[in-house]
Amino acid sequence: MDQLRAMEIFVEVARLKSFSAAGRRLGLSRALVSKHILQLEAKLDVRLLHRSTREVSLTDAGQAYLAPCSAAVAQAQEATRVATQSGARLAGPLRIQAPSSFGGTWLADALARFCLPHPQLQPLLHVDDALLDPIEHGFDLTIRVGGIPDSRALAIRPLAPCRGILCAAPAYLERHGMPEAPEALRVHRCLHFSHLTDGTAWRFARAGEQRVVRVEAAFTSNNGLVLQQAALQGMGIVYSTTFLAMRHLLEGTLVPVLGEWQLPLNYLSALYPASRQPSPKVRQLIDFLVAEYQPVPPWDAALATVQAPSA
Repeated sequence: MDQLRAMEIFVEVARLKSFSAAGRRLGLSRALVSKHILQLEAKLDVRLLHRSTREVSLTDAGQAYLAPCSAAVAQAQEATRVATQSGARLAGPLRIQAPSSFGGTWLADALARFCLPHPQLQPLLHVDDALLDPIEHGFDLTIRVGGIPDSRALAIRPLAPCRGILCAAPAYLERHGMPEAPEALRVHRCLHFSHLTDGTAWRFARAGEQRVVRVEAAFTSNNGLVLQQAALQGMGIVYSTTFLAMRHLLEGTLVPVLGEWQLPLNYLSALYPASRQPSPKVRQLIDFLVAEYQPVPPWDAALATVQAPSA
C-alpha cells in the first residue's frame, strides 16, 4: 500500500464526507477510494470512518488522526513542489524593490551578474527610499537597510552589516577644520539623512562610552546619493554608509570624520512574504546575495585599510 496516497485520500474523504466526491476530486473510482481507506485502517489497526448509505463521518480515532494526517500530506506536497521547481529553469518576472543608494550601486551590478546565466529571467528593479510594504506592492523581494517592520507576514534574511560613517570633502575640512569630538558637530554644517530613526540626534559609541549629539541640519534629504553629492561639493559633513561612500573614500574625494567613533549598526536584509515558500528564483537570488556580501561585505573589506586622519 502507498500509505501517503491513502492518507491523501482519507483527508479528501473527511473533507468532502463522501467516497464518491473524493473519488471525483482525485480522479479515482469510488471502489478504489474505499479500498485505500480499508487498507489504511488495516495498517493502523483502527476504524477511521463511519459509513452509511447517506453519509460518511469520522470516528473518534479518525478525528484525532485527521489533523496530523493533513499536516503530513501538506508537507509532502510542498516538498514535492520545491523539489520539482528546484530543477526548473529560472524564468519570468522577478520583482525587486531596494533603496536607491544601494539599488543603484551594489545591487544593480550583482543582479546583472545573477541574471546573465538565466536569459529568460525578467528582473524588474524598483528603486525607492520609501519603506514600501512588499506584499501590498507585489514585490517578490525587498532589500531594506534598517527599518525592518515588526510583521509576522514577512520573512527576513540578513544579508550584510550596514555601517554608518561620517565623511566630508577635504575642501570643507580645510575651511572648517576636523571636529575633535562628537560635540563639535554642533558648529559644523551637517548633511542629514531624513530616514534616521532618531532624527537629528546622531549617536556615537567608543569603548563603552556613549554620546548623543543633536545636530543642526544644513541640508536634509531622504536620498543618500543626493547627500553624498552635496558632500562632494563641500557643503558639509554627511551621515552616510560605507557601501555608498566607499569609492569616494578610496579616491580621497571624501575623508572619514570622527572615525574612532562608531555609529549605530544597521543591517541590510532581504524581505519576502512569510506565507509561502520563496520561489526558486527568489531563493537562489537571496543565496547569491548572501554569498556576495558575507562574511565581510566587499565595501567594508575594501575600506579596511582606510585610516581616519588624526584631528
